[in-house]
Amino acid sequence: MESWTQTPAEQGETGKLMDDVLALRTGIVDESAALLERFGGGAASPSIANLAHYLCLRHRDLRAMQRRLMWHGLSSFGRLESRTLPTLDAVLWALAAMTGRPPPAPPPDEARFFAGETRLAAATDALFGPAPAHRRSRIMVTLPTPAADDRGFVDDLVRCGMDVARINCAHDDPAAWRAMAANVRAAGAALGRPMAVLMDIAGPKIRTEEVAAADGRPRLGVGDALRLCAGGAPRLCGEASYAASVSLDEMVNRLTVGDRLLYDDGKLEGVVESCGGGEALIRVRRVKTGGVRIKPQKGLNLPDTALGLSPLTSKDHQDLITVIECADLIGYSFVSRPDDIDLLEEALSAAGARQRPLGLVAKVERPEAIRNLPDLIARASGRRPLGVMIARGDLAAEIGFERLAEMQEEILWVCEAAAVPVIWATQVLENLVRQGTPSRAEMTDAAMAARAECVMLNKGPAVCQGIEVLDGLLARMDKHIFKKTPTLRALKSW
Repeated sequence: MESWTQTPAEQGETGKLMDDVLALRTGIVDESAALLERFGGGAASPSIANLAHYLCLRHRDLRAMQRRLMWHGLSSFGRLESRTLPTLDAVLWALAAMTGRPPPAPPPDEARFFAGETRLAAATDALFGPAPAHRRSRIMVTLPTPAADDRGFVDDLVRCGMDVARINCAHDDPAAWRAMAANVRAAGAALGRPMAVLMDIAGPKIRTEEVAAADGRPRLGVGDALRLCAGGAPRLCGEASYAASVSLDEMVNRLTVGDRLLYDDGKLEGVVESCGGGEALIRVRRVKTGGVRIKPQKGLNLPDTALGLSPLTSKDHQDLITVIECADLIGYSFVSRPDDIDLLEEALSAAGARQRPLGLVAKVERPEAIRNLPDLIARASGRRPLGVMIARGDLAAEIGFERLAEMQEEILWVCEAAAVPVIWATQVLENLVRQGTPSRAEMTDAAMAARAECVMLNKGPAVCQGIEVLDGLLARMDKHIFKKTPTLRALKSW
């Protein structure tokens, strides 16, 4: 067998690559000290330390180095979210062997190399409970109002594959929530499947309330006008075809000319043309095909407006009493800053103690939450089981639909680096759940959701069918991919 040795030029390139990787590692460790201090100082947990190392690495453009590493048959750093320094150390050990130079540090053993995956699995179990034997990702389902009275319906959800029941505290009342939670517990016990209950507090969600419409309730198109009113009954005047009061009067007074407004998850987008005196005129500049009628209880998003709102309303403070009584997890809407974590902890303490820790799911739905995500994770870390929900409906309305796919990837990466489980939410298999037939695009979206630790379905007439389809799809995808890593099972199609 012919032996092979590197040429002097190849040895020089390999040595230069080792120097560059070593410099990268040294720079990451040095820079992470300031980031860890920002995260709270002291002895950081392994997950938070890895998060800091990952962020420092990702602040660099490593594309040229990746190609050099690939050419040498080495890791290209493309899947190191949960193991930043161990990956660098393994690469340095291999380069040392190739160059004949002494390695700068011992290589990581298998347990250390995969410790981040182990931490993420443990965090996921702590938040949601154990996974089914046949798939890694859990399935969460939003309960409709009939789930309070129809135990058989809840049994069907559990039997089909639901792992976590979501109760939306923006709807129904404490009596209904207690009945829903009790039905979920009873169904899980009867079918031998432990169930988790998430209660999602509403937060300062801005919605339309009373609506006044011109004769015939016309559909709004591009160029039409809508009037928003603070306080009292809405009144039609001027050219506006609709006038609507809102759930948060002060929102109208905080609008400025040029601010964007999105209605009902972006079905209509307008811009503030004039405002003052407790009213604002919105000019429609984009709308779904066929136009839109304005209805009560539809969400409004204001991506350009500094609302300065607390994420906890007076209603939320009251609802926390029932959450503590009934839930395993609390969904925290509109959390944006690390101080918001402290605010919730204080509110939970005031609402009453419970025997076991209540899991926290931070919902990412505003640009501020994206910018502050590492700090939010660091502030919440160690207090209670923690997860992050990518609330894609509000998030898309806030940052723009064209940026959503990119941003949900980045959220997945950051959370994996911190060993924080992720919930992939909003409009998963929406056509299937509502109409009984999925679209091709939503099946692909649901397949991509397998990289998250939990996937949420909304309520709808065919929700049981949706659970069954998602259950099988997630189980199959588990054989092909783990997070960003393709797993090469044998192919049978060719």
